[in-house]
Amino acid sequence: MQSYLVTVVAALAAAAIALLLVEVVHRVIRRLGRRSLLMTELTEHSHRPFQVAGTVLAVQLAVRFSTLYAVGSPWRQVVLHILVLGLIAAASWLVASLLVVIEDTALAKFRVDVPNNRHVRRVRTQVVLLRRLTIAVIVVLAVGVMLMTFPAVRGIGAGVLTSAGVFGVVAALAAQSLLGNVFAGLQLAFSDAVRLDDVVVVEGEWGRIEELTLSYVVVQIWDDRRLILPTSYFTSTPFENWTRTEAAVLGTAEFDVDWSIPVQAMREELRRLVESSELWDGRVCVLQVTDATGGMIKVRALVSAADAGSLWDLRCLVREHLVAWVRDHRPTALPRMRAEVGDATGALPWQAVQPRRPVRRLADTDVPDDARVFGGSDDGEARSEVFVGREEHADARH
Repeated sequence: MQSYLVTVVAALAAAAIALLLVEVVHRVIRRLGRRSLLMTELTEHSHRPFQVAGTVLAVQLAVRFSTLYAVGSPWRQVVLHILVLGLIAAASWLVASLLVVIEDTALAKFRVDVPNNRHVRRVRTQVVLLRRLTIAVIVVLAVGVMLMTFPAVRGIGAGVLTSAGVFGVVAALAAQSLLGNVFAGLQLAFSDAVRLDDVVVVEGEWGRIEELTLSYVVVQIWDDRRLILPTSYFTSTPFENWTRTEAAVLGTAEFDVDWSIPVQAMREELRRLVESSELWDGRVCVLQVTDATGGMIKVRALVSAADAGSLWDLRCLVREHLVAWVRDHRPTALPRMRAEVGDATGALPWQAVQPRRPVRRLADTDVPDDARVFGGSDDGEARSEVFVGREEHADARH
């Protein structure tokens, strides 16, 4: 009984000394690292696992050296084995926390609150996925090392190796979907096909990538719903990525109006609207007649914005303003079905009226810039070169 008390006292004393030393180191690092992000991260993430690992190690050493008189006793082997298992788990926790500290310190150098953060989001996506993968590997290795401390497990190692082929095939078939998602997640991280905060359209829903893991992707839809998709979806199914190269995008607003609509006046009204709106980024403002069948014409307004959210509001603003403009200033251009009876030379608003003076029409060479998508402005010329090619575009101009 006296020997047991000595062992317990030694273990408690070792634990107290370890806790005291860890606390002293923690306070010193926190004081010295007030201006160091690495030291701050160490004190926040690694203090608790370091405390547990140091305490378990101290207790294990105290029990080992205070029970040398009972080297062959079963209770000593059981206690030491439990402490070894605890030490392996605490050490794995400490290593994982150190990796998290290193990754957080590295990510702190890349700011995401900047206009052009495409490269930063790519790095953050890769680091987050690698963090999850490394932690999973550490856990698997720790469990494997803990199992290898049992003599029975080491004894059946040869049998496990001989049947590894059969078990490997069975495991591969059982985990085919899971492994496919894991490899798809790694492919997404390093292929730059999709990144955190990318604006995408999937399953007919518009949203942004909120979370990207090894097995699934969370898409935050515009109305704050969450769409959960397996990572293999993005490697096997086509989807739209609106911020693949840059955040600036184009959007349309279409109108079905009567043939009597003054297109140039509507075009000028669109120009006045976007120039007075802070949502427009100044790149593209085009109005074109894209269809003229079925008794009406289809007018399409093409505008640009700095990001997808601003584009949505700008498109809604264009629709509201031009609908009100047609209703208030060009009521004869509202969509309608014609059925004229009587004299066609009358002066009623819905009857055709011959103009009193000739209307000046723009020549083909005088088409304004806001009537072209592929040409006219600098942005239109650049877009034409992308879809046609520089040499062909130059030949067409000459």
